[in-house]
Amino acid sequence: ANALQRPVQPSRELAEIVGAEPLPRTEVTKKVWEYIKAHGLQDANDKRTIQANATLARVLDGQLRVSMFEMTRLVNRHLT
Repeated sequence: ANALQRPVQPSRELAEIVGAEPLPRTEVTKKVWEYIKAHGLQDANDKRTIQANATLARVLDGQLRVSMFEMTRLVNRHLT
């Protein structure tokens, strides 16, 4: 399996969003986006900007507004 398909372990903070089981990175990304959409966390005027709630902010170093790209980088820090 390539690196994207190999299961990775979410941190405790990220597990609140994607679950505690190891998942491939592609699934982590999918679940993070499902969470963002389910909670209406995309900026209405700029869909590339994420407005975090308290749970997501714990994954994003406490930041409340990040770009999609910044979010990906910060989420990756929560995977081992």
